[in-house]
Amino acid sequence: MGKQGNAVKALRRKMMDEAFITMPCCFDSLSAKLIQEAGFTLTFMSGFAVSATRLGLPDTGLISYAEMADQLRNITDCVDIPVIGDGDTGYGNPVNVMRTVKGYARAGAAGVMIEDQVSPKRCGHTRGKEVVDRPEAIRRMRAAVEAREEIRANGDDIVIVARTDARAPYGLTEAVTRASAFAEMGADIIFVEAPHTESEMREICRNVGGFQMANMVEHGVTPVLPPDILQDIGYRLAAYPLTLLSSAVHAMRLALTALREGKPPEKILNFSDLTALVGFPAYDETLQRLSTDGVD
Repeated sequence: MGKQGNAVKALRRKMMDEAFITMPCCFDSLSAKLIQEAGFTLTFMSGFAVSATRLGLPDTGLISYAEMADQLRNITDCVDIPVIGDGDTGYGNPVNVMRTVKGYARAGAAGVMIEDQVSPKRCGHTRGKEVVDRPEAIRRMRAAVEAREEIRANGDDIVIVARTDARAPYGLTEAVTRASAFAEMGADIIFVEAPHTESEMREICRNVGGFQMANMVEHGVTPVLPPDILQDIGYRLAAYPLTLLSSAVHAMRLALTALREGKPPEKILNFSDLTALVGFPAYDETLQRLSTDGVD
């Protein structure tokens, strides 16, 4: 079994063994390395954050499958913890969904999230969201589950995260109905995006069941609750998709303000720590070994 297979096994083991999982989300290889360095054992590649950092554009379906798969491959190459990739709408019809699931597995993802928004989609905590009708949402998720089964038939695996954004356009009842259908179809993790209150969050977990994921977007439409409350509600996994990106932007703005005022930034990483983070010591050690071993 290769690295991707081991990552899936590790993710499924976590889902079985841990009562609650906190999952900071990454957007590039460096942020993923920081998450791993901090001791977290799972991360998620946020589509919002990748679109913002790679293209400087909003999460409105402007980034392509190829760009996301490339970013995912770079991330999974540099960390040992499982990575779940944001697969958006699957980038097309059900056949495209299958290609996305299989492609993300080849790129090293332990899991892939597929949602029921109309393409082009948009960030789940912004206005103007639209979702496909329920039959199309079911077809999309069936394609994702079927792709997982084909991957399994070849001796590998991937975790399917099934997301619905139906709460905003059609209300909580429709969102719960869709999420329940996704769970019955065999999706591994269920994600109802953007409930508005703690009461709605409790209703989702009570009526849908399965392995539930909460999305903690600071200043978004969903209450950002502490892990113990989320676990009490019934969630098993909490994603923090923009925490690192928002923190990084804030820190960079402070540094730029200081430079504009002719001052050195007050809070900055030591150069030796930065070079260690990106791997200079390991590079130099390897180069030294390869330059001297076996030489008479």
